[in-house]
Amino acid sequence: MKKYFVIGNPIDHSLSPKLHNYWLRENNINAIYEKKKIDEKDIQSIISEIKEKKINGINVTVPFKKAVIPYLDKLSPEAELTQSVNTIILMDNNLVGYNTDISGFTKAIKDLNFKIEGKKIFILGAGGVVPSIIFALNKMNVSEIIISNRTRQKADDLKTQFKILNVIDWGDLPKFDVIINATSLGLNDEVINLNFSDVGENKLFYDVIYNPGLTNFLKEGKKLGNQSENGKLMFVYQAAHAFKLWHGIEPIIKNETLKLLEND
Repeated sequence: MKKYFVIGNPIDHSLSPKLHNYWLRENNINAIYEKKKIDEKDIQSIISEIKEKKINGINVTVPFKKAVIPYLDKLSPEAELTQSVNTIILMDNNLVGYNTDISGFTKAIKDLNFKIEGKKIFILGAGGVVPSIIFALNKMNVSEIIISNRTRQKADDLKTQFKILNVIDWGDLPKFDVIINATSLGLNDEVINLNFSDVGENKLFYDVIYNPGLTNFLKEGKKLGNQSENGKLMFVYQAAHAFKLWHGIEPIIKNETLKLLEND
């Protein structure tokens, strides 16, 4: 039986096993997918298990999307450009890192009834998935990307990677059309301590978090008359891309798939 894992810390909230095991059963693939909480010191040993063929593939979540890179032999062009890996596979005896977050985010945004081209985007957070979001937004021809992070240095570091960014101090609130929460604030019912009361209506509040499905950030956006969307579709689309890389099969995404994630 083939074995797949998602690694991260924290990892309890991850619904990846639920989704991947559903698709494995649906496609009659003799494999199992589990989640594994690790520390940074464990990265090398778990990745080496792919090379030894004890594990067939790994998904990577926060905070290890960059930390895994030194242990890989090759990166896909997107993973190279973003310096972010969320899917690892053994190909021709090489450990290859892919970034499926970019395609996941792009497809999820295109599914929304919201025209993002030419819009002003404000991103909260600078870790994990943020390089992928910036890369995708740039391809979607937004007019401006502003970023703010609790530790400003991390946002400044991203600006060296993506010159298009405007970095502002945490707590400042610029004018925007779309605001994206890419921090972990909301995973455990936290509140983002920003005053959104004057942002106006008809904006898009987007939270990368998908479990819980309605964070305080999204509740606030909705209450103020804005469109609120969580990261569930992005999660499903990036998972489908990873599934295809591993098994050569494009899983079918239907209402049943999405309901599966609501029943947790």
